Amino acid sequence: MQLRRFSIKFQRINHIFISHLHGDHFLGLSGLLSSLHLLGRTEPLHLYGEAGLENILKVTNEQSRTVLQFPVIFHPLDFTESKVIFEDEKLTISTLIMKHTVPCCGFLFTEKPRPQKLIKEEIEKYSIPITEMEKLKHGEDYIAPDGTRIANDKLALPALPPRKYAYCSDTIYDEDIIPFISKSNLVYHEATFMEDMRQRATQTMHSTSKDAANIAKKAEAGKLIIGHFSARYKDLEPLLAEAKEVFENTQLAVEGKKITV
Repeated sequence: MQLRRFSIKFQRINHIFISHLHGDHFLGLSGLLSSLHLLGRTEPLHLYGEAGLENILKVTNEQSRTVLQFPVIFHPLDFTESKVIFEDEKLTISTLIMKHTVPCCGFLFTEKPRPQKLIKEEIEKYSIPITEMEKLKHGEDYIAPDGTRIANDKLALPALPPRKYAYCSDTIYDEDIIPFISKSNLVYHEATFMEDMRQRATQTMHSTSKDAANIAKKAEAGKLIIGHFSARYKDLEPLLAEAKEVFENTQLAVEGKKITV
């Protein structure tokens, strides 16, 4: 329903990452997979989560007589240490070990170095062939047919620095994650309670908005998003204000909101 509400194309989803097996984090998954099936998906879908999730989906499909017409490739996660679980030419995804009431992890999305942007006018000026473009994008100088060397900085602009996004799911305050998420451009951190509910946060192994802000500050993050708010909070502004006292560049996680990294 939310994918349709925000006009997100179902078929663009190829990898799904489930942090832990509390119902608010995975109970919608079976319905999503069924919807993809009914929409005619045939491409494989990769699913990452605790080993038991595979059996949950198997039983659900068996009891509902559902036979998905696309392969679901399951990747069981290790909750004992941070590991790389996905990598392609643009991105690396690693787990972040959270401390919660059940095995739980967050996910760190790290962009690989981006290629430089070529200066079109200079490329045309020196009549540089297409076959040399990739070399120039990766910092090499151009050697003309007559042996003349043209410095790369005359032909290309420096690449933008790679970006890093840390998704810190359900967890008690834990500074152990700071070295992993250090200098992230964007950090999402749960903020289930405010400071006056500190005892409840400790009992349920959740964080307060101040906890989230302290993690972002100590990790020297660029921006913080807080979310996973307790249903008791009808007005979220006090949580935001509490976090901003510690880490000014904080925003609320509001469904449908787009945040630039």
